[in-house]
Amino acid sequence: MTQHYADRLAGAITVKGTPALVGLDPRFDSLPEPIRLRAIDGGGSECEIRARGFEEFCLRIIDVVSPLVPAVKPQVAFFEECGPAGMSALWRVIRAARERGLIVIADAKRGDIGSTAEGYARAWLAGADIDAAPWGADALTVNAYMGVDTLEPFITQANARGAGIYVLARTSNPGSAHFQSRMTEGESLYSAVARAVQQCASESLGECGYGAVGAVVGATYPAELAELRAAMPSVPLLVPGYGSQGGTSADVAAAFRADGQGAVINSSRGIIFAHSRAGYKERFAPEHWEQAVEAATLDMIADLRTHATPLDKEAD
Repeated sequence: MTQHYADRLAGAITVKGTPALVGLDPRFDSLPEPIRLRAIDGGGSECEIRARGFEEFCLRIIDVVSPLVPAVKPQVAFFEECGPAGMSALWRVIRAARERGLIVIADAKRGDIGSTAEGYARAWLAGADIDAAPWGADALTVNAYMGVDTLEPFITQANARGAGIYVLARTSNPGSAHFQSRMTEGESLYSAVARAVQQCASESLGECGYGAVGAVVGATYPAELAELRAAMPSVPLLVPGYGSQGGTSADVAAAFRADGQGAVINSSRGIIFAHSRAGYKERFAPEHWEQAVEAATLDMIADLRTHATPLDKEAD
């Protein structure tokens, strides 16, 4: 029997003792100089150069963080921008992360009707067996704007393969309220989405008590995060907005169950570009950028342990 996604994720969180999630969001101009120079020296088109740099950068980050965190989240857009070379690099990055034992959440925000949604689901959602889908991801972010029926093909594949999906509910960007907080029939749009997601999750529960259907809820709106956790007790949460976007460990505390399970907290720029951040660039020379990544990851883990997650305290 295929192991349930939420159970696999909960197990990984327990083993690593943290819900910290590292986002792989490479930007070429922000890469460490040695990687940029090697990518340029390799020749080829601009897209090929950027993709080469992204791949080396992400593979080396995976080497650093794989002993420390349960999961990574590649942002598909940055690879897709580089065309075929970028997507080939993404494929190798996903496989490398999975081979190192990491849960991979592909941040692609797919969503469509009927056979198109089925195609996206079959392409991305490998679940427990990396070879079950071309892209090999454990989970995928999806957009439910076109209706609950657009989620069904993703849920079907998730259940069959031990995969997961994360539905956009209340995102961390400043303009999210323009649509997501609009009132319809006495409730906000994000509340209506949450109600539907909770129903879907309750129909696909793992032993850990969470479903294969999760939700994206930003750390930058802590009151609404608490509201949505209460409305979605069976839903695993993916929480962006921690760190560079302003969210704190106190802001994400409401995402967790009493045992410290129920959410993964994403940090991207704050970790992968730590070598250029105050507090790290003074401590680590440019050629030691990986040590800055490790330090920033450990700082995030410690921050979450202190302020948000009983799980971590029990793990000590």
